Amino acid sequence: MTEITDLGVAAIRDGVAAGQFSAAEVAEAFNANVAAAQGALNAFIVATPQKALEAAKTVDDARAKGEALGPMAGVPIGMKDLFATDGVQTSAASHMLEGFVPRYESTVSRKLWEAGAGMLGKLNLDQFAMGSSNESSHFGAVVSPWRRPGSNAPLTAGGSSGGSSAAIAARLAPAATGTDTGGSIRQPAAYTGTTGIKPTYGRCSRWGVVAYASSLDQAGAMARDVTDCAIMLESMAGFDPKDATSLDMPVPNWTASLSGDLRGKKVGIPREYRVEGMAPEIEAMWEQGIAWARDAGAEVVEVSLPHTQYALAAYYIIAPAEASSNLARYDGVRYGLRDLPDGAGLQDMYAATRAAGFGAEVKRRILIGTYVLSAGFYDAYYTKAQKVRTLISQDFATAFEEVDVLLTPTAPTAAFALGENQDDPVAMYLNDVFTVPASLAGLPAMSVPAGLDAQGLPLGLQIIGRPLDEQGVLNAGLAIESQAQFGTRPERWW
Repeated sequence: MTEITDLGVAAIRDGVAAGQFSAAEVAEAFNANVAAAQGALNAFIVATPQKALEAAKTVDDARAKGEALGPMAGVPIGMKDLFATDGVQTSAASHMLEGFVPRYESTVSRKLWEAGAGMLGKLNLDQFAMGSSNESSHFGAVVSPWRRPGSNAPLTAGGSSGGSSAAIAARLAPAATGTDTGGSIRQPAAYTGTTGIKPTYGRCSRWGVVAYASSLDQAGAMARDVTDCAIMLESMAGFDPKDATSLDMPVPNWTASLSGDLRGKKVGIPREYRVEGMAPEIEAMWEQGIAWARDAGAEVVEVSLPHTQYALAAYYIIAPAEASSNLARYDGVRYGLRDLPDGAGLQDMYAATRAAGFGAEVKRRILIGTYVLSAGFYDAYYTKAQKVRTLISQDFATAFEEVDVLLTPTAPTAAFALGENQDDPVAMYLNDVFTVPASLAGLPAMSVPAGLDAQGLPLGLQIIGRPLDEQGVLNAGLAIESQAQFGTRPERWW
């Protein structure tokens, strides 16, 4: 008999609706897994087993009364600790917000609760979502459930949504929310053999989400497969008048229109993504993905995105610049940490609070951002980066005149060991080389597991689509998923 915790979103929802098991049984099973794995994986900052059980009881009571159930009814999920949750600590994995308990609910989490989902807890992440390995968290690094054969060396689950990806891969949650600023949903999904989608910028409200870089941040769904991501994203997305960047347009029924048949579609292969020094295994997996796209009926076309080479540099100017502005609010005055040395004045309090509250990576990005926004360097760096961003968007627009979606690797390597890149920020930033361009252009993109490397670690393929064409991205993802038949899971050691 299949364990309840081996089921995904669709199977749990449908099983609860059919009376095969109760929502309470589902919540109890996942609560048990969360508790058992916490010491080893550190995926959660705060576990909320009672919240999961309360939501389950509401669903079970509604079913007993014959009431209509929501699209996520009975599905307990993990909530990235960047989303404000009423009455539950929201820390952004930072000492600066440790102990902060909001009295309001983010729009995305509220929509999920209204759809019938329950909360297993708040998931660990890189501090203020700044990182690619989940090592910058004030609450300690997340440990991937995956290991290299014959080695006990802890591996990264990716970042910043490392808690989300680890929880899904280890069967601690069937799905989780993530946020993606430069690849923070897609890269962790690739590292852990899970699936994640970043929708078009503006599809999901940013209200109640702790800000990193406001013109880039976007909430998205992470789950076991493409169908589950589609179900969850439908519940998360939608117009929100409280978010000025929210798109005022209806949410399509992506799940009902899912199809892995790519006949009549053109899949673009950007030649600039064949970067120098790319691992042969990544190249081989990409070629396999191209063959799968052809098998699904697509015509494969090589395209050019000539300004891709400047994307990473532009991103690491724009994102830190916005971060330095967004994080100025953490001053020790209104909420969050306050460090007030004896006899200190206001400026001393600011300095002491920020020195104690922000981690090293957050400080590094604030310093970079403040530098590029300063009077002498604004035009040389920030203005130029914004112009490059426009050119990158235009490259994508030109490519999409010829093709329907783009297919690339998600990350340049498989998961690396914790501590491996910690002393080299540039090496860490290069993990985002394939994901950043779509973020700069605000495009929908997703990662789907495609296979294993020689060490038995997951590799992912990325699909990038036109603005607002989540359906095209999901369909291409389903085609790859159907061909890859990725069913490998980490051997339980925790």
